[in-house]
Amino acid sequence: MAHLVTLACCSLNQWALDFKGNVKRIIESIVRAKAAGASLRVGPELEITGYGCLDHYLEGDIFLHSWEALTEIIDHNACQDIVLDIGMPIRHKNVRYNCRVICYNRKIVLIRPKMWLANDGNYREMRYFTPWMRPGHVEDYYLESIVGTITDQTEVPFGDGIVSTKDTCFACETCEELFTPAAPHGPMGLDGVEIFTNSSGSHFELRKLKTRLDLIVETTRKSGGIYLYANQKGCDGDRLYYDGSSMIICNGKILACGSQFSLDDVEVVTATVDLEDVRSFRSSPSRGLQSQQAQKFPRISLKVRLSKRVEDHDYPREGQSEPIDLRYHAPEEEIALGGACWLWDYLRRCHAAGFFIPLSGGIDSCATSVMVFSMCRLVLSAIQKGNEQVLQDVRRITGETDGSNWAPATPQEIMNRLFHTTFMGSKNSSSDTRKRAKDLAHDIGAYHVNIDIDTVTTAIVNVFYPWSNWMPQFKSAGGSVAENLALQNIQARSRMVLAYLFAQLLPTFRGRRGGGSLLVLGSANVDEALRGYLTKYDCSSADINPIGGISKTDLKAFIAWACTNFDLPILSTFLSAVPTAELEPITSSYVQSDEADMGISYAELSTFGRLRKNDKLGPWGAYCKLLSTWGSQKTSQNQNEKPLTPRQIAEKTKFFFTKYAINRHKMTVLTPSLHMEQYSPDDNRFDLRPFLYPGFDWAYAKIDRDVERREKAESGIGKEREEDDLD
Repeated sequence: MAHLVTLACCSLNQWALDFKGNVKRIIESIVRAKAAGASLRVGPELEITGYGCLDHYLEGDIFLHSWEALTEIIDHNACQDIVLDIGMPIRHKNVRYNCRVICYNRKIVLIRPKMWLANDGNYREMRYFTPWMRPGHVEDYYLESIVGTITDQTEVPFGDGIVSTKDTCFACETCEELFTPAAPHGPMGLDGVEIFTNSSGSHFELRKLKTRLDLIVETTRKSGGIYLYANQKGCDGDRLYYDGSSMIICNGKILACGSQFSLDDVEVVTATVDLEDVRSFRSSPSRGLQSQQAQKFPRISLKVRLSKRVEDHDYPREGQSEPIDLRYHAPEEEIALGGACWLWDYLRRCHAAGFFIPLSGGIDSCATSVMVFSMCRLVLSAIQKGNEQVLQDVRRITGETDGSNWAPATPQEIMNRLFHTTFMGSKNSSSDTRKRAKDLAHDIGAYHVNIDIDTVTTAIVNVFYPWSNWMPQFKSAGGSVAENLALQNIQARSRMVLAYLFAQLLPTFRGRRGGGSLLVLGSANVDEALRGYLTKYDCSSADINPIGGISKTDLKAFIAWACTNFDLPILSTFLSAVPTAELEPITSSYVQSDEADMGISYAELSTFGRLRKNDKLGPWGAYCKLLSTWGSQKTSQNQNEKPLTPRQIAEKTKFFFTKYAINRHKMTVLTPSLHMEQYSPDDNRFDLRPFLYPGFDWAYAKIDRDVERREKAESGIGKEREEDDLD
């Protein structure tokens, strides 16, 4: 006999410490889940506080406010007659835990603390919480009076237990626990758990979704069961974007999946599943034998049915959900959509009047601008689909009066109201870059200003001249390296000062109601940050940087994709242009080039970035790895080029690590960037390193000895070959 159960998991755009807004979104998700006929609703990790509270988790207030918020939720009339799985921080015996709270009809059924904490990369959970290290143990938690008066309880179960209902059994697994080698769902499944809930705060990264999905599918492909994965979405206050994709899986098959990128604050995913499918899937004798030997968990009884029987009046007439096929976004789409969603959340929540960027005519500032254009496309699409919140937000941002009926008709119309660009030219700028900047601004609808900065830079140099009686010169005019660099940096830093001047004055100049100021956007990519190819406090210094976590290779692919998909043929001119800072005079024999200045290609930078961060290798380890890749015909950088010699590989390795070490201090003031790439050098919390390095003398000497040994061996082989030829 079929036992159909309708289940719901939610992606919520929560904001750290926004208790009022977070509670509103949680209640709305419960209402939607009930409307869909769900008997169990699962929300994201730490959804009451928002995941990214960081050191605020050390404050007592956050635990008090969490209980106040939970009380408001479980006492709400719309939140009855459905089992709720809600995430919040809880302090038990003076120890802080990351917890799930299972509730039903104004009662707390179980508090389940997280057992394995995420503590690498962008995550520092052990700084704020303690893992529950007592598997299979449950004890009493004495409730705060604020919630106890509602639940009429003084103590509730706290620990690693499972919930038994009248018709099934379910248990919690939280985010990181899914990814551990000995994940809790294994022994829980053998002990009879049929429904697993996973509340997650998993951030977006390029090409990451399939990896995450494969792990979730695998949890039930072997041992059967229903898996509910609920992930946060949006920017909740820092460098991360949480990409939703909440899903429901049964016996290794995907039944429902939410969007990865969306401007909807609340998204509820539901599926109807037959519990008998799980039981028949688990019928093998070997599983039965392992089940007898498996760990036993304390069971907390909940006297309610989650499923519906055929004779029930509310039996789901539409039947159970069928498996679906997922479409994964290409990396270029992920850049366009992920960056757009992060920018929109940041803009609407910081109450700025829009964005400003110094548009150089190069591909990096072009990519940032196209990302804003992508944001406006999403905004328009959401408005056309009836999203009233997005419409209210865009009216407020653009300074519309209260009661305005303005609704944009094109993304360019939105762009013109909130996106501002300026070409800050100098005597070193070419007419090509000036024209590209102007044409791009026109095609995407930006409000564009064209200025020259020579009067500013000349005035700064003239401050130095009277004191020193020495006028610094560019390299092309016979100046030294120091003079050449100083004159370039003056231009770069002047642009930063002018960017903030224009960002503060343009809304008032244009007559925006209330004036306001613009967020200055940065446009330094991850490879240039890794190499240190930027000037401290130049245009890389901004309020936020949406492309700071993207490689140059991926940025070019994104622009090529947008050229067609956004119908912006102007972008092809950026792809064919040679990347240049245009900080030195152009002569008949010299045009400044980024890759020539850096002394290394962008492709090589990406390779070293992954070796350093992803593969966790220093100079010696990177050199050894490259001997088997760049030194091999099959795996060299370009199949049409000869493999590199050990000496060439050694020179490139030492060059990269030397430049990286010299420039690491620049990461301490790097503009906050959207995290997208695994080898990001972000110094805030993702890539923690010193910023004052000694030379890598020990490693370099070891590399040099290895090169000499290999060359001597090769020389000996060469002599033997010559002798063989003579014979």
